[in-house]
Amino acid sequence: MRLDKDLRSIQEVRDLLEKAREAQRVLAGMSQEELDKITAAVSRAGAAEAGRLARMAVEETGYGRAEDKEIKNRFAAVDLYQAIRDQRTHGLLARDDERRTMDIGVPVGVVAGLVPSTNPTSTVIYKSMICLKAGDPIVFSPHPNARKCILEAVEVVRRAAEGAGAPPGAVSALTEPTLEATRELMGHRHTRLILATGGGAMVKAAYSSGTPAIGVGAGNGPAYIHRSADVGQAVKRILDSKTFDNGTICASEQSIVVTREMEGAVSEALRAQGAWILSDEEHRKLSKRILRANGTMDPAIVGKSVAAVAELAGLGTPPQGARVLVARETGVGPGYPYSNEKLGLILAYYVEPDEEAVLRRCVEILEWEGAGHTFAIHAQDQGVVERFARAVPASRVLVNTPASLGGIGATTCLFPALTLGCGAVGGSSSSNNIGPLDLINIKRVAWGVRELEEIRGGPAPSVGSAQVDSRLLEELVSRIVGRLM
Repeated sequence: MRLDKDLRSIQEVRDLLEKAREAQRVLAGMSQEELDKITAAVSRAGAAEAGRLARMAVEETGYGRAEDKEIKNRFAAVDLYQAIRDQRTHGLLARDDERRTMDIGVPVGVVAGLVPSTNPTSTVIYKSMICLKAGDPIVFSPHPNARKCILEAVEVVRRAAEGAGAPPGAVSALTEPTLEATRELMGHRHTRLILATGGGAMVKAAYSSGTPAIGVGAGNGPAYIHRSADVGQAVKRILDSKTFDNGTICASEQSIVVTREMEGAVSEALRAQGAWILSDEEHRKLSKRILRANGTMDPAIVGKSVAAVAELAGLGTPPQGARVLVARETGVGPGYPYSNEKLGLILAYYVEPDEEAVLRRCVEILEWEGAGHTFAIHAQDQGVVERFARAVPASRVLVNTPASLGGIGATTCLFPALTLGCGAVGGSSSSNNIGPLDLINIKRVAWGVRELEEIRGGPAPSVGSAQVDSRLLEELVSRIVGRLM
């Protein structure tokens, strides 16, 4: 009997999940050292294939730059590995002999990994490593527009993992990704956790699936240049950040916000360093190509060169040396497409009367799109940094660094990650840069206080800042037991 594509893809999901469940039983019985050996092998393979996978991603999707995607692949394979190499994720994590408690790490189980087209191969390497380090198998759902390069990245990881002792089924992917198959993967009873990186609709679907999820939606981070900043250096960081992989990292800056007194200096620095500040007519033309009719980002602008975007919008030939298109903007929300996330070489430019207005504008931008994600500030005034950090609805406040690389932990000491949690304000279950410790459950083992007193031959240890009164505790326990009886 011949099945249509949707039915075949759903059956494939079920088959892959059965194999992943079998793999989970094996991984759960492994030692920390065995899991570390697997993770190290994936790291080596990812680094060795970083360039080839990067070229495949650009050829298939048309997004970004191969040399930058290679850096992202190496970041996922090498920098991430250095950060997790000595982490304990499995078995005994900690013990407190004084309080008689133990923490035991256990895998969460089978993970569903959703992969975006903007960062396809690096996401596969990254998610595979944090899952295998935690003892979790992962089943990937590739973005259809990056299917070939994602499947090749999965194959690279699979061979390395199995060669180092991972069981078959520990790393796999749908070969016929469909919407129905992805829904089946997310909602299946064998799936214990979803790692969702992609568009807002897909992340929302992950949280609506009934399966625990760690999701990351849009990034729409503003960058504030304060009067205490080195303006030339701040502009350089922003433009270097925005042009990395042609703006496809969600932590990259989406707008620049300054006070009126800083407008002249900032505009001069922007022009000197390759910003094409659009005229009113150019602004109008490009604004029509940022969003589609349904309000979502137009994929035609994603990860493309300045020349390609200019041609698409009918702007003519870019000025010599133009690196980024910059459009002055005055509003946020419907009717102001520059206020949305733009995963390409386009920046909004806001000029506000004073610093209080700047703060309000930055909050407004984040609340419109990108709440909980990333905010950048360039300033030497520590008081200003702290004031903005307390006020903005962002999980990452990046100071004097390129946001695209600072947010993922490449130019900061944040945890190296390609899934950046947005916290409750952004509709996410975590505000962390997601790592292996987000993919385990921790069992807490604790001995009773009365037994502690017998063991110690004296008073029980303090709890928090107060000493436990054993007589009061005994009376309380008696009352509880009496009610239960």
